[in-house]
Amino acid sequence: MKSILKAAVLAAIIAVPAVSFAQVQTQQQPVTRAQVRAELAQLRAAGYDPNDWMHYPENIQAAEAKVEAQRGATGYGPSTSGTSQSSQ
Repeated sequence: MKSILKAAVLAAIIAVPAVSFAQVQTQQQPVTRAQVRAELAQLRAAGYDPNDWMHYPENIQAAEAKVEAQRGATGYGPSTSGTSQSSQ
């Protein structure tokens, strides 16, 4: 019985790094500095003020909602309808 338990523990130890490596490979490409600056410019145009730290969560969420609404109205950006996949 102990050998079966040892074999199961050893298999789990070997499987965990393989599973975590597979998850890393499916992630998107890293965001470039230019992409971050463009997104910040869009948020500022939508009303986000990075210096307004008193209303931080609300003001950036409102600006993000405006940007997403503009993307949906213009037809640019990813599709917001359809199916989605979960990693869990």
